[in-house]
Amino acid sequence: MSGHPILYSFRRCPYAIRGRIALAAANIKCELREVVLSDKPAEMLAISAKGTVPVLQLDDGQVIDESLDVMHWALQQSDPEHWLNVNEDETQLLIKCNDGEFKQNLDRYKYFNRYPEHSQEYYRKQAEAFLLNLEEHLQVNNGSGLVANKLSLADIAIFPFIRQFSRVDYDWFLNSPYHETKQWLSHIEESQRFQNVMKKYLTWTNTNKIEYFP
Repeated sequence: MSGHPILYSFRRCPYAIRGRIALAAANIKCELREVVLSDKPAEMLAISAKGTVPVLQLDDGQVIDESLDVMHWALQQSDPEHWLNVNEDETQLLIKCNDGEFKQNLDRYKYFNRYPEHSQEYYRKQAEAFLLNLEEHLQVNNGSGLVANKLSLADIAIFPFIRQFSRVDYDWFLNSPYHETKQWLSHIEESQRFQNVMKKYLTWTNTNKIEYFP
């Protein structure tokens, strides 16, 4: 061990993104191991057989391999912007919708050729129900956050998936009627923290020089 937690990550994975944002917000320095999901390192599989990122190995050997658990652990260590314990019931409900039905519709929208039962437009329309829900939440909170007049756990947990949705057909998204959602997305994307967590790292091997995050 390097004296810091080890984070196995994949730069573009939305689950990994939300984990990295929470770790950065908590200012927890990690040894960053960028992986290729088609060629997962044996070291990662040895501690988390499920083979998905993020995987966080703590100094004491404890392994956290669910993104929401990584977020909660990080923010329980340090939560300077008070992202935890904000409208918890609504936060849990929104994240459940995001990680469940919306993620399923997002995958079908993005990879519609794999799901020939319906058209890409059909899958997008199914996903839009969640965008409308977010739009309404943001309108209540003056565009500042999903469950409060500020960013919190809900925003950071959901943002990477809305970003992924927006990139499937960016022109359509830019011209969509979800004005508050578009501004909210841009605000987080343009932040220095997001730029920092999207820094590119070399694919990790056990012979590489150690790289750290953030």
